[in-house]
Amino acid sequence: MTEASGKAVFAHEGAGIAGLELRHIPTPTPGPGEALVRIHAATLNYRDGALAAGALPGLAMPEYVPLSCGAGVVMAVGEGVTRVKIGDRVSPIFDLDWLTGPPSGLVGRMLGGSADGTARQYALFPDKSLVHLPPEMGDLEAATLPCAGITAWSALTAYRPTQPGDWVLAHGTGGVSIAALQLAKAMGAKVVITSSSDAKLARAASLGADLTVNYRKHPDWAAVITGELGARPIANVVDTVGLTQFDENAALLGEGGQLSAIGMLGSDFSWSRQDPGVALAPISVGNREAHEAMIAFITRHGIRPVVDVVYDLERIQDAYRHLASGMFFGKVAVNLW
Repeated sequence: MTEASGKAVFAHEGAGIAGLELRHIPTPTPGPGEALVRIHAATLNYRDGALAAGALPGLAMPEYVPLSCGAGVVMAVGEGVTRVKIGDRVSPIFDLDWLTGPPSGLVGRMLGGSADGTARQYALFPDKSLVHLPPEMGDLEAATLPCAGITAWSALTAYRPTQPGDWVLAHGTGGVSIAALQLAKAMGAKVVITSSSDAKLARAASLGADLTVNYRKHPDWAAVITGELGARPIANVVDTVGLTQFDENAALLGEGGQLSAIGMLGSDFSWSRQDPGVALAPISVGNREAHEAMIAFITRHGIRPVVDVVYDLERIQDAYRHLASGMFFGKVAVNLW
């Protein structure tokens, strides 16, 4: 028996944090090939703030339910659904139609932008877009994975599989970088983490970071890494910052090393620059098949994804402000119970 209505947040592209609006909406009924999911937890990504601010024009509907990561339980299914059943714990994938293989190059139905996202208690999803969650993984932990977790996984596996003994460099201590740290360590790699906060670097070290560098204290952070590890020691740079650090990242790469171009926290995306001497891999989240492989790996290795702070849905504006402040480690989450 489901509630007659549930809470949902609506965003308006370019309206900013103040434009986030909480409403009560009727609980939808699944149609053919759809499952109704009661979402219990969601997390925020840099993309959510950028969409709300209008910094990524054209990637969101004029009005949309934000957030692209969540976890919950199947409450009802429509005709023809065989992939999931009532009571299954699930997460939706980021791109609802990207099930296997490389990205098509077309903009798909991406949660929290071109498709309504997870900042709602009840949501309909195509059953093909849902992945099952193991009992060992909590809802908050699972809700870190559909965007940040799978992006880190793709950076470490999709182009150049990470090998034991590799050195991986991840910038910052947000969701992608901390996921990359945890995954890379489980793969037998060694990890460098950069941050402007000694407290965050200490937390990264407690998760297994082998070398930490405060780039505010050491503006020539690349030279510090070279001094500690030797010339061109890095096998993979998990690049969440972007073009502004391209030259330093490229100079650290060893033979066969990969620059995993992911983010634009400090400038344009690194993939906007073409350099024949750099093996640049444009990372775009991942497909359902990769998401399932990642969940199996996390479960097998006992990895506990990091959620730093949790807000109730009624305080989603505060969650966005916390994200914008940068004063978090890992993920900022939203409770939808």
